[in-house]
Amino acid sequence: MPHPNIVFITCHDLGRHLGCYGRATVDSPALDALAASGARFDRAFCTAPQCSPSRASLHTGRYPHATGVLGLAHPPFGWRLPPRERHLAHLLRDHGYATCLVGMQHLIAHGQAEELGYERVLPVAPAPEAAAAAVAVLRDLAASDQPFYLELGFEEPHRPFDFGGATPDDRLGVKVPQYLPDGPEARRDFAAFQGAIRRMDQGAGVVLRELDDLGLTANTWVIFTADHGAPMPRAKATLYDPGIEVALLMRWPDGGIGPGQAFERLISNVDVVPAMLDGLGLALPGNLHGRSFWPLLRSESYQPRQAIFVEKTFHTHYEPMRGVRTATHKYIVNFEVGTAVDVPADVQQSPIYPLLIPAFGPVRDQVECYDLTVDPWEGENIAGAPEIAEVETELRHRLRDWMIETGDPLLTGPVASPYYRAAIERLHG
Repeated sequence: MPHPNIVFITCHDLGRHLGCYGRATVDSPALDALAASGARFDRAFCTAPQCSPSRASLHTGRYPHATGVLGLAHPPFGWRLPPRERHLAHLLRDHGYATCLVGMQHLIAHGQAEELGYERVLPVAPAPEAAAAAVAVLRDLAASDQPFYLELGFEEPHRPFDFGGATPDDRLGVKVPQYLPDGPEARRDFAAFQGAIRRMDQGAGVVLRELDDLGLTANTWVIFTADHGAPMPRAKATLYDPGIEVALLMRWPDGGIGPGQAFERLISNVDVVPAMLDGLGLALPGNLHGRSFWPLLRSESYQPRQAIFVEKTFHTHYEPMRGVRTATHKYIVNFEVGTAVDVPADVQQSPIYPLLIPAFGPVRDQVECYDLTVDPWEGENIAGAPEIAEVETELRHRLRDWMIETGDPLLTGPVASPYYRAAIERLHG
C-alpha cells in the first residue's frame, strides 16, 4: 500500500470541548463526525499546558525540556525549536513527502517556518480563510503522485473569542465545568468560547469535505488535536487536568483506523510522532521519548502507559513545576514560590477571573497530590496524608526517575530564559 497522505489539524486552547467528548452544549458537527468515522482517544493529555512547549512535544516526540522549548516562541519570550531538533515535517520530507503548513505552528518565528521542514508556508488567518487556503493547497497537492503532509493550524479558540468575527453560541445551552463558579459571568464567557469552537469546527469541516470531493479520504490519515486545555482560570497554564487534557481524533480507513473506535488508555501527545512513524512503517529516531500506540489502533499486543508526565517552566514568567498523572492520582512538585494558581494575561480577560482572585492569591504548596477517583477536579491537596504515603512515594520516585532519564535541567539548578540572557548581554555590551 502506498504511503498515505497526512492532514494534521491543530487548534489553540480547546482541551476536549467538543460534542464527541460529551460537551453537549458545544456545536462541533464536523469534528464529531470525524470521531464517529475514526478513532477517539478519551484520555489524551499534552506534556505542557501552554502552546509552544506542548507543540514541541507533539511534533518531535520529545519532552519540552529536552527540545529546549521551555516557554513561548513569540516576542518578547524568545524560545524556539532549535535546529538540532527534528520536526515531523522534516522527518516526513526526508521520506518523500511534500510538506505544507497553513496557519499556526508557534515553534519558531512564522517567517522562518521553512526551517521546520515545510516546503510551503501560508499565514495565520481566521478559520474560514485558513480553511479556504488549505483547500487550495489540497487541490494542488492532489494533482501530484507525491504523498503529502498538510498541517493546518487554527488560531481559534484562543482568546479573544471574537477573532475573525466569531460570535457567542449558546443555542444548545451553556454548561460551566465544576472547577469554575457558575454564574452569568461564566455563562457569558463559555458562550463566547463555544462560538469560537463552532467557527473552528466549520473550518475543519470545509477541509474534510474537500478530501471527500477529491477522492482522498480513504488513504489520507487525518489527525486532529489541540495544544492544551481550555483558556479558562485554573485550566490553561496549570498542570491540573483542565489544563492538560486534549482532544485527539484520527481517521485513516485504508490503514485500519475506521469507525467506532474509542480508547480509554492514557496517551500523551509526545506519543503521536512515534505512533505516526510506526504506522507509516518508518524507522523511529533513537532519541524519541514518546511510545507508539499504533499497536493499540491495530488491536495488537500493546503495553499501555501507566503514567503521563507534564511540565511547565516559563509562561508569562518563571514558574517551574513538574507532574506525573496515573489513572488514579496526580502528583505535582512546584520548584519556586508563587501564587496558588497563575493566570496568564489572556485568561485574565475572562469575566470569571476577578471572582477567583481571592482563592488564587495564597502561596501554593510545594507539593500537591490528588486522588482523582474521588476528587477529579483536584480541589483537595492530600500530599502528606498518612493514608496515601505509599502512593505518594511511588509517584515521587516516578517523577524523579523521569526527570533524570530525560535530562531535565531543573535537576541542576534554575533555568535562565532567553530574555534573561539578552539582558545580561545588553548589560555587558
